[in-house]
Amino acid sequence: MTGRVKSSTPRIEVEIERNREEANWLKVIELAEQLKEKSPDLVCLSDFLIGEGKLENFLEEWPPVDTNVNRAKLGLLEAKRSLSLVITDAGIKAGVAMDAHLLLGKLQYACGQYGEGLKHFKMADLQNLSEKKLPLRSLRIVAESYAIKGLCLQKDDSATSKFKKAEKEDEMAKCFELASDLSLLYMQKVDKMQSAAASNTGSHSPQPAAPQRSLGEVLERALESASHVLQRQGRWDAAAERMRDSLRAVESSGSHAVRLKAACRLAETLLQALPGDKYKPPGTGVVGRVTASAPGSAWRPRNYAAHNQFIPRNEYEETLLVLLIAESIAVRNAVLSQSPEFKDVRISAYRDAEMVYDLLTVATVRWNQIALLQESLERSLKFSFEEIHLWKQYGLSLMGIGHFEHALAVLKEVIRLEPNDVSNCLLAAKICYEHLNLPKEGTNFSAQAREKALTSPTGLLGRCHLYIGIGYHLQTEACQLRREKDEFRCQALDNFRTAMELDPNDHLARHYLALQLALTGKITEARQQSRMSLDLRPEHSPALHLLALLLTAERRHASALAVVEDALTDYPDSLNLMYIKAYLELHEKGAEKALTAAKQMLELWKNLYEGQIVSDMPECDRKSDTRSVFQLYTSEMSDKDSSSLHFHDTAASRVERALSEVASSLSGLGPRPGPRRAWQLQLEIWLLLAEMYAAAERLQDVAACISEAEQIYPASHHVMHMKGVLHMLKQEWPDAKLCYQNAVGINPLHVKSLQELGLVYHYLGLQGLAETTLREAAKIEPKNHVTWYNLGKVLEALGEYEKASSAMATALMEEKNSPILPFNSVPLCFE
Repeated sequence: MTGRVKSSTPRIEVEIERNREEANWLKVIELAEQLKEKSPDLVCLSDFLIGEGKLENFLEEWPPVDTNVNRAKLGLLEAKRSLSLVITDAGIKAGVAMDAHLLLGKLQYACGQYGEGLKHFKMADLQNLSEKKLPLRSLRIVAESYAIKGLCLQKDDSATSKFKKAEKEDEMAKCFELASDLSLLYMQKVDKMQSAAASNTGSHSPQPAAPQRSLGEVLERALESASHVLQRQGRWDAAAERMRDSLRAVESSGSHAVRLKAACRLAETLLQALPGDKYKPPGTGVVGRVTASAPGSAWRPRNYAAHNQFIPRNEYEETLLVLLIAESIAVRNAVLSQSPEFKDVRISAYRDAEMVYDLLTVATVRWNQIALLQESLERSLKFSFEEIHLWKQYGLSLMGIGHFEHALAVLKEVIRLEPNDVSNCLLAAKICYEHLNLPKEGTNFSAQAREKALTSPTGLLGRCHLYIGIGYHLQTEACQLRREKDEFRCQALDNFRTAMELDPNDHLARHYLALQLALTGKITEARQQSRMSLDLRPEHSPALHLLALLLTAERRHASALAVVEDALTDYPDSLNLMYIKAYLELHEKGAEKALTAAKQMLELWKNLYEGQIVSDMPECDRKSDTRSVFQLYTSEMSDKDSSSLHFHDTAASRVERALSEVASSLSGLGPRPGPRRAWQLQLEIWLLLAEMYAAAERLQDVAACISEAEQIYPASHHVMHMKGVLHMLKQEWPDAKLCYQNAVGINPLHVKSLQELGLVYHYLGLQGLAETTLREAAKIEPKNHVTWYNLGKVLEALGEYEKASSAMATALMEEKNSPILPFNSVPLCFE
């Protein structure tokens, strides 16, 4: 690049060159002054070195950015004067004129004189430089010159015609590409030089670590701009390939930050601009270069090369691979120390990591790889001390994979870190209600949210009262004492009404108010509120579910069936609605028609869940599910579905799950693959089929369905109840009694088993036991007309005709408002 004359001071020149390569600019200036004194014939070289040293020393402290332009105009006067002395015939003869022009171009850019900078690059004939090996310092000068020329072209707005603008864009792309290649090559050579210096030390004592060299503001911007220019031209494939080229280059110690940014930009490009058919895998002929340099050019960085390299086949693989590489860099750069002197470095490293994890969240959620996200976020916690964002993301990822107890613990920490945020408390309450069967704790979280909403208004006060009402509603269902039940129900109603007053357009407030009114027997008022809820959100599946039940309570079964059939046109995959449809068709059209609906449910279950329970599926696609199998509703399903088709007691579900696991282990069968909710739904569909076959008096088919259900959860109280029904149809009273006793033993609150057990006692002549059992059922569900009817029969057998008459009258009165399925079978919903 330069052809300097031979001098009589080789030792000083060698020392100067070494300090230039090490960027020790104060020493360079000092040595250049000595050179000027000792060798007057090298005055041009000395002036060049002094100007270079002053320029670089200033820019190390004040990088060439817009905010430093005015400071640079004053601070670089001496550097400009020294370099201007060199761009003469004497400088050309000394072989430093071209270098001086390149440095003056950099100086003019720092001073905001972009047009002047371009003139210097033109005078240096930068565009016609031959690609040959360069010394380390010259390599950096050329790299920065191409970068600054591209940045000056970006700032220059002299081009007016469309053709001129396109020509300028192409020139910018070429400059940034060459700057990128030379930057990466420069860092590789710096690493090589430092490694050689370390290996050549003669002492075995520990050597001080070489200061890590960075690319600097200009070269980092060039690396970013190389792909940005292509993106502005609409050449997204070429931009992606340009970023791939940067990542293929052999990594150097000073390029970690650059590689991290390149990986994130590539992931953003793949996620936003190259989905589906637009994506082209690496190595498919996409040209990402605008220069014609050959792969073996002296200006191209070394790339990784090895046998059996993994090459992504689609955008999923490449995006996740790139983000995992970025994560490894971010974790490696993270600062664990909380000392004040590391604060700025720690915050910068954390922000980089946060960007990676946000992109990883977008990618993994899009492709349902939540387990991968959770593992990555767990690794981030070691450097996320009291950082709310990543802790909250970690809690949400735990929810996504079904680890709700752990998620609740994390959310408690988030609530501590963000004491004024209402949404965190509501999210914790939702987990308690929906997945952990902790209505009291959920109510407490909701009350905390209400207090926060009162002190720091966020518009969520109505939703806080709604969640409090849901908590009292669930406590009502779990409570057995009449007085406490009434208190909880009144508090639920009050909070639902308050929520409705605070937000009249909230469909959920009206929906839950309608549900609570229905449970208290106010059917007409409940139907009005349900209609108003549907006016606000006509497609709300749980509200349609509730409306159908309200119509059946008014003995309008045909209208209810019409509502369900209309709803199924919008929600053809809703097992809850199909479950009601089966009962309505049994009531309206007979058992055979109902059987058709139940069989359709089984087919639908196969379509929805069979893929989740295949035992040879990859582990990443088949996650374990730790939630209760008897949950009302799950966030992983939309309104179209729920984890269970009717209300269950969660404590009982835990007992029967444990018993079923013991039974499975004793029989030599391992745990079933896939989420438990899928198996629970299949169990309930088999039991529904058994019930429909029982109505059609096809006892052999009833037994077959029970056998299928028994293979899923042998200790389920629902299975035992159905076995009791089969024995009753066969009039095998002792066997029926044993089955119902087993069902009640697992779930003492299962009213249907208590009703049938009381009836069996009646048939066996055990009227005292029958009365006790039925009165226990009446305590649990005082509005169940079947219980009162059976109790009337027992009291009649006991000769207590007046009490029997009263019980029968109660049965008739309650039957008027009794839906075809219990109101508490409506799934819990939060959307």
